[in-house]
Amino acid sequence: MSLAVSPHPLATQAGTDVLAQGGTAAEAAVAMAATLAVVMPHFNGLGGDAVWMLADRDGWTTSILGIGQAPQVLPDLPDALPMRGPGSMLTTACAVDSWDRALALTADRWGGTMAVPDLLTPARRLAREGFRPGDSQRFWLAFRAADWPAWPGFAALFGAGHDPLRQPQLAEMLDLLSRDGLRSFHDGPAARRVAQGLADAGAPLTAADLAGTRARQADVLAQPYRDLMLLAPPPPTQGAATLAIMGILHRHTIPDDPAARTHLLVEAVKQAFLDRARIADPDHGGADPRDLLDPAHLDARARAIDPDRALDWPHRARPGDTVFLAATDAQGRCASVLQSTFWDWGSGVVVGDTGIIWHNRGAGFATDPGHVNAIAPGKRPFYTLNPGVALRDGAPHLLYGTQGADGQPQTLAVLLTGLIDRGLEPAQALAQPRFLLGRTFSDSRDSLKVEGSLGAEAIAGLHARGHEVAELPALSPIFGCAGAIRIAGGVTGAHDPRGEGGA
Repeated sequence: MSLAVSPHPLATQAGTDVLAQGGTAAEAAVAMAATLAVVMPHFNGLGGDAVWMLADRDGWTTSILGIGQAPQVLPDLPDALPMRGPGSMLTTACAVDSWDRALALTADRWGGTMAVPDLLTPARRLAREGFRPGDSQRFWLAFRAADWPAWPGFAALFGAGHDPLRQPQLAEMLDLLSRDGLRSFHDGPAARRVAQGLADAGAPLTAADLAGTRARQADVLAQPYRDLMLLAPPPPTQGAATLAIMGILHRHTIPDDPAARTHLLVEAVKQAFLDRARIADPDHGGADPRDLLDPAHLDARARAIDPDRALDWPHRARPGDTVFLAATDAQGRCASVLQSTFWDWGSGVVVGDTGIIWHNRGAGFATDPGHVNAIAPGKRPFYTLNPGVALRDGAPHLLYGTQGADGQPQTLAVLLTGLIDRGLEPAQALAQPRFLLGRTFSDSRDSLKVEGSLGAEAIAGLHARGHEVAELPALSPIFGCAGAIRIAGGVTGAHDPRGEGGA
């Protein structure tokens, strides 16, 4: 049995159609990723990055890090990096090359039945003919209504009132990729249009930087949890932080009481996040993830949790938005993918005549030269994307991931404990009340944001443990949009009720 999930029904249908035609999970994921680049431009696109996890029943697992790098020649930088505009366009985009890498890797191992033009056909058609923007896109357009009129090239393409939303320039770019191959985005005719658009926008990235951008295959990280083995991508992603949270929780029993359970999950997040600032591009230093996941270290972190009292938490959380997509095919081959332009609407800059919004992932660098995540030529920034796979007896059992930048590990802690410890079905686990720790772009207080559906009694229990709780509406988009597939005899899956997708 095969299944595809994504945060948008048009993308889910694209993946489902590929699977129905006998395509592999990787091919279905590329079709969904390309479609999402069209129908959810507020969260992802050709001008962003992607991180992949691949696994099959024969025990093969790997990750693909489609992460762009800083330019070889850095511009003069202010003390605080810009969050929007050309000054925030400090890394190349690698999502498209990650598609190419995923197809090449899996063609060798899984075979393949579909050509790139066929996989891009749904995206090309929707870009040219248009679609009705969904609730998520309208929410984030309205949320940024005071900002986007000043973003270069934005209003003409994405401003209010476009229904259907047509993106003819983006369709032309997808046509070029279909004709010339996906690498054309980096060193072909498509790249020349992108490079000219970047130069015209005043971004520091050059044609040489684009040509030097390549997705990397990397070994996965692993952490036991109950009877499963959880897998995550390595640095510079925060996969080690997610695994550390789950490793800490592995040393505890998950309480039935909602207040006690939420408190434990929050405190496990805090303990793991104390180490997260040490994660960076391994080519430029940073912590060895084996140290962060060392059993003795996790033992100490688990013991540091007070079941009755919250640890003070003044650390600022970073916002970010992403799309999660996943597929499993009839042969049990799996792809778990996150694709992102970092903040909603990325840098806000439309690149020339390409119809592409460039991401602002480089805004996550530090300017202090002594910081482990300090910007440097060719360096990749600390990366929040960390899609996951859980193995049972060496075979894929769960595929999961979420948007949400710093909130990703927090949502995954809720999702995974629901799926594994509480035995919930994917749709039930995704509907659980969530929390978000620390400051966000919408709330500068050092508080614990929780969905009101957690219940008044549980929220009072968190207050009693010393948490400063800010209650937000149930199923608020602020809490991200996750997805999950479970493979156990049959296949079940769902995408978040906070979004518009499905399975």
